[in-house]
Amino acid sequence: MLWRVMIVVGCLVLSWPGWSRAADPVVLDVRTEPTGGIRATATILFLVEPAIIQRMLTDYARWPELFDVRMRMAEIREQDGKVFTDIRIDHALLPGERRLLSETRILQTGELLTELKGGDFKQYRRFWKLIPADGGAHTKAEFELLVEIDTIVPDWMVVLAMKRDLESHFRIIREKALAQHARQ
Repeated sequence: MLWRVMIVVGCLVLSWPGWSRAADPVVLDVRTEPTGGIRATATILFLVEPAIIQRMLTDYARWPELFDVRMRMAEIREQDGKVFTDIRIDHALLPGERRLLSETRILQTGELLTELKGGDFKQYRRFWKLIPADGGAHTKAEFELLVEIDTIVPDWMVVLAMKRDLESHFRIIREKALAQHARQ
C-alpha cells in the first residue's frame, strides 16, 4: 500500500506544471495589449554561450534564415553604432508584402534593442537580454516584443500566428546555435 501512495505522490509531483516549466527551453506568453498591439515575452534557454547568440542576432544579412516566415532584407545600413534595416515580410496571415523599417542598437549593458522607424507597422519594439548561465556555457535569454500591424486582421488571429511564429523562431535559433557551437 505504501508503494502505491509513493507512486501516486511521485506522479503528482512530477506532473505539477511548475516542475516541468523549469526544464522547458522556452517559456512564451503572447497577449493583446489594452492600449493596442500584441506583446510577447519569453525566457529561452540556449545551450550555447551568449557570444554565439549575440553573433546570430546581429548578423542582419542572415535574419531571414532565423524565421519560417518569408522575408528579405531590402537594406542594411550601419551608422553611428546603430543598424538600420529595411525588411520586407510576406506573411500568409497578411495580404501582400509588409515593410518594417527599424533601428537596432546594442545598449551599454549588452542588450539588443530594435525600434520602429517606419513602414507598415504602428508599433514595433524588440528587446533581447542575454544572460550567461551555467558558468557562461549556456545562455538564458529574456525576450520582449511589442508589435502592432496596420491591418484589419483581428488581434486574436495575430496572437495565434505570432505565438506559432515565435516558437518556430526560437527553435531555429537553438538549432543554428548548436550547429555553430559544434563547428567551433
